[in-house]
Amino acid sequence: MLTHIGTQTIETERLILRRFEYDDCDAVFRNWASDEKVQTMYSEPTYHTKDEVKELLDKYIGSYEHEDYYRWAVIDKEKRECIGQIAYFLVDSRNHFAEIEYCIGAKFQCRGYATEATKAVIDFGFKKMNLHKVQICTKTINAPSKRVIEKCGFTYEGTLRDYFFMDGKYVGRLYFSILRDEYENGGNI
Repeated sequence: MLTHIGTQTIETERLILRRFEYDDCDAVFRNWASDEKVQTMYSEPTYHTKDEVKELLDKYIGSYEHEDYYRWAVIDKEKRECIGQIAYFLVDSRNHFAEIEYCIGAKFQCRGYATEATKAVIDFGFKKMNLHKVQICTKTINAPSKRVIEKCGFTYEGTLRDYFFMDGKYVGRLYFSILRDEYENGGNI
């Protein structure tokens, strides 16, 4: 049975994962929400104004009142700013699993931040939420995200072929997961 405790602060070596705050608006806009390439890979719309980002933050912040809502701002400890986000955007209480999504701003990519945040959220899911399974997916064209997923110990489950239509062509969706016993036994990490 899942234990719903809501979004709680998680600290890693270089990051603080915490609830979004309205003070994050400028960094969210600057670091990823206005970047079309990042947002396209993340399957989210590009935000063109800070007012649009504030509306997004309204949604995130308003949802924290629900104990089964899990979305973290990824804060770089050194820069003290929001460089991305990570969430259990799909939580299935009946079947005891959740799916992770993450987004890191382009100038912060390829530095291990996504891997560090993802490992922390996996740990939170198994230890605090009592999940049985954590799943994650990425587009077949997103090699950096696939590397993050593999570094975190996920097992490939399959591909949904031609799942996305992007820039005039079809792109597949890769699915991965890690089970509680794999996690507890060191999994593929």
